Amino acid sequence: MKRKLWIGIVVLIIICIAILLIVTQTNKEPEEIKLGAILSLTGDYAKWGETSRKGINLALEEINISDGINGRKVKMVFEDDQGSVRAATDAMTKLVTIDKVPFVIGTLLSTSTLAIAPIAEENKVILLSPASTAPKITNAGDYIFRNCASDELEGKEMANFAYNTLNISRAAIIYINNDYGVGLKSVFENEFQNLGGNVVTTESFEQGATDFRTQLIKIKAKEPESIYMPGYPPEMARILIQAKELGIETQFLSIVIFEDPRIIEIAGNAANGTIFSSRVYNPESDETEVREFVDDYKARFGSEPDIYAGLSYDAMKIAVLAIKQGGLESDKIKTALYEIKNFPGVSGMTTFDENGDVIKPIKMKVLKDGKFIWYERR
Repeated sequence: MKRKLWIGIVVLIIICIAILLIVTQTNKEPEEIKLGAILSLTGDYAKWGETSRKGINLALEEINISDGINGRKVKMVFEDDQGSVRAATDAMTKLVTIDKVPFVIGTLLSTSTLAIAPIAEENKVILLSPASTAPKITNAGDYIFRNCASDELEGKEMANFAYNTLNISRAAIIYINNDYGVGLKSVFENEFQNLGGNVVTTESFEQGATDFRTQLIKIKAKEPESIYMPGYPPEMARILIQAKELGIETQFLSIVIFEDPRIIEIAGNAANGTIFSSRVYNPESDETEVREFVDDYKARFGSEPDIYAGLSYDAMKIAVLAIKQGGLESDKIKTALYEIKNFPGVSGMTTFDENGDVIKPIKMKVLKDGKFIWYERR
């Protein structure tokens, strides 16, 4: 009798423990979904990386307040590529092998994105760059996407603008010698010459260079009507200073990232008059999505969001939308991304083509009296 009683008590205890475990697991918070981001948070490009991180974090806060991904909170693991290929590959390897994320936002620099693309492909991890524009990224792999337009579009638009709007027939090019600069240089050169223009000379420079006089003297001797300048802000600013010192009054043409406060800080008046291509992102727009984003960003961070903040904010929203629709399996996320049509982002409508590229409009701006303004034909 006692034996039966003890058996009954033991069974009852086991049942109680089982019920307690079930209740505990039921009340437990759903596991977080971990995603990754690789940005330039230190080094020469930290300004872009920081505004990008703010854009991602703003989107992340909105996503988690609105039930996350199917009830699960989203956590971002941020890695710093320091503006270098080596750090970018180390960061991607960590995110893939240690953090085991299914989705990475980054990088901002084309050279770094191209360097980490094979890691993403090999491990079937989605890589979505908010700002890398090199044409080579188009063919970087099935798991590689970007929500900014390729240099293929930007370079062609500037070539057409120079030839058809400015009536320039003789152009020179001075470009940074990396994937980004070479891509823009090649697209502009080919399009300009196809239109009937003549590229009289091309000169390259290395990232981090400070003396461009040799290249500028060679360019000056060819007497071009314009100089196309794809590069990064520190080098472009010094090129403009040295061009002024050498008495070069030729019309300079540049690229999207010319719109950077460092251009004005370093070059001052020497940069005035430079015309550059710009993505159609207007923080003063009355569109609902843009207005809410800008107002929330200002309230949260105390400054106006730049294009990198906008593109990165959109990238975060797109990532979550794709995971909601496809789940956490990489192939299904990839399919969901390809199926996205006209996503209403603050940086414009986003639709991915068969290569993971997007088409977004390009317009021209000019630096006038220390201000970046929309170009108006005189």
